[in-house]
Amino acid sequence: MSEQLDQGQAATTEAVGSAPEAQQPELTIQDLGNLRAIIDVASQRGAFKAAEMQAVGAAFNKLNDFLNAVTPAPAGDTQPGTADTPAA
Repeated sequence: MSEQLDQGQAATTEAVGSAPEAQQPELTIQDLGNLRAIIDVASQRGAFKAAEMQAVGAAFNKLNDFLNAVTPAPAGDTQPGTADTPAA
């Protein structure tokens, strides 16, 4: 009887092991950047009611801050030697 259970478990394990793995959902930094652009365009086009703007703006700011923190600044943004010098 023990052998039958072991064989049954092996068959079940083989069936599970041979099934293709379900693809895990993924969200990239580029996807988040696209969401930021969508929110910006939608707000410019008046897609949100006035009462919703505070929540939309807070979510946009949070998303924007996150994206600014995780994406490196382009190399052309600062000129060498001017980063420490105060603007005149």
